[in-house]
Amino acid sequence: MKTIQLGKSDLKVPVVAVGCMRINSIDKAEAGKLIKGALDEGANFFDHADIYGNGDCEKIFAEVLGMNPSVRGRLILQSKCGIVRGKRFDFSKEHILDSVDGILDRLKTDYLDVLLLHRPDALVEPEEVAAAFDQLHAGGKVRHFGVSNQNPMQIQLLQRHVKQPLLANQLQLSITNATMISQGLHVNMLDGNAVNRDGGILDFCRLHDITIQPWSPFQYGFFEGVFLGNEKFPKLNAKIDELAAKYGVSNVTIAMAWLLRHPAKMQPVTGTTNLQRLKDCFKAAEIHLTRQEWYDVYLAAGNILP
Repeated sequence: MKTIQLGKSDLKVPVVAVGCMRINSIDKAEAGKLIKGALDEGANFFDHADIYGNGDCEKIFAEVLGMNPSVRGRLILQSKCGIVRGKRFDFSKEHILDSVDGILDRLKTDYLDVLLLHRPDALVEPEEVAAAFDQLHAGGKVRHFGVSNQNPMQIQLLQRHVKQPLLANQLQLSITNATMISQGLHVNMLDGNAVNRDGGILDFCRLHDITIQPWSPFQYGFFEGVFLGNEKFPKLNAKIDELAAKYGVSNVTIAMAWLLRHPAKMQPVTGTTNLQRLKDCFKAAEIHLTRQEWYDVYLAAGNILP
């Protein structure tokens, strides 16, 4: 599996991360097959969050792997905290520390390789986040830190107080949800695509060596469904299928390769519980779309060029 450097760290990670949000939706035997199958492919970076299955996904992950020091040494584990579902976001020191203790207990490990703050908290006090990160880092519970769904000013506010570099920003991005790309192509235009909805987060992350981790790489809207094979996107699927035939791969591989073609060196996070589709995602690391092919897919999704 091809690797990239995660942010400014010396941590080398697979170019595709295995998302574990849905492993509680399949039986444990299938979950074990999925996770071990990923490891067989060299995909050892697993993305979790304390709210996934209300913690059950982390428990299942550790159980099916038979977590022990030997197994743990093969893994790069990332989890997220900060969401109290349906109630609030909570970046208080107390909540972060308690959340990490719960994550470590469920994953049956002494440390996380990466901890992300899960979405922004309107009531964030950066000093509290910094104090929590310092305690977690000094205690060996978390080695690296990052955020999700944050814009440049939110990251800069945190980084003003947090000593550790923020290595990753997990953001929604797919062929059909590409506003962070389209606004950069429509600078100074009067059309809706010129609206800067995220403060230029794509270029900001590139400038500051923050790895973007696209989530829902096959979804359109906000969890409205996948665009692959969807009759709502006939031109897009026709173009993807054409390229899939050319390269001798699946449509999943081409859609993932479209993200990996971007020079920002992103690390997409999968959401599938199907091992074959997961392997198809990994194959994208071997495909390098031409510049014209990348733009052809972009345009087929209904995006326009000025």
